[in-house]
Amino acid sequence: MFYQKQEFIDAFINLVNECNKTILNIYNTDFEVDYKDDESPLTIADKSCNNLICFYLEKLNNKLVDKQNINTDDIVIISEENKNLEYKFRKNKTWCWLVDPVDGTKEFVKRNGQFTVNIGLVENGVPIFGIVSIPVSGEIYYGVKGIGSFKLHDNITTRLTVEEMKDFTKPKCRIVASASHLNKETQDFIDKFEEPIIISTGSSIKLLFIAEDKADVYPRIAPTSEWDTCAAHAVVKYAGGKVLDNITLKELQYNKKNLLNPYFIVF
Repeated sequence: MFYQKQEFIDAFINLVNECNKTILNIYNTDFEVDYKDDESPLTIADKSCNNLICFYLEKLNNKLVDKQNINTDDIVIISEENKNLEYKFRKNKTWCWLVDPVDGTKEFVKRNGQFTVNIGLVENGVPIFGIVSIPVSGEIYYGVKGIGSFKLHDNITTRLTVEEMKDFTKPKCRIVASASHLNKETQDFIDKFEEPIIISTGSSIKLLFIAEDKADVYPRIAPTSEWDTCAAHAVVKYAGGKVLDNITLKELQYNKKNLLNPYFIVF
């Protein structure tokens, strides 16, 4: 398939590198912070990076229509920073891009480096490709159906493989938690473990820690949206990990009527 070709992957690596440069040019200035209706922060980095990504995806979609026999009505882009189509206009789309140009804007504003660029592709609700970059460190992670998951840093590519199911009843389980959203429900989950080791970080880096075996489990018992998780979900999935609904234990699905995720657990 088109998403398994090296030229497709390389083009996205180039795209996120361009996004990284754009973001860091703003990050290193005295940027202004606006606030959305839900009081979440918004900066020119979110907007500029979103424009870069969506412009590229629109061009790519046109190529896919021309060369891959994909119908123009069969593919849609959903981004945190766009006014997205109502469900009735996107519910039957086979292909869906999910974009979060800067996941962790709160961390961006704090200047702690814990923010990411996220681009994911789903087919019939299931992630099949995802790429995530950490602009401050220059690390890039990607997962591709049928190929696997990888980390690219300093021109070295490393395959990511999650170990088989760990014994969570043993002490010292490494639990990754949000740097900005550690609520009572999450603390209650953590309290069930014996002598847990808590690793705190922001944005989709938490999922990447699972894929890279820097943590054993990530409980997210707080709101997230599909664009927050899709790309990193693909990295976890094709490294051999799981991203499951916390109640049903079914894999998270995308392009739903409600773009909010259920609470979930990653391991």
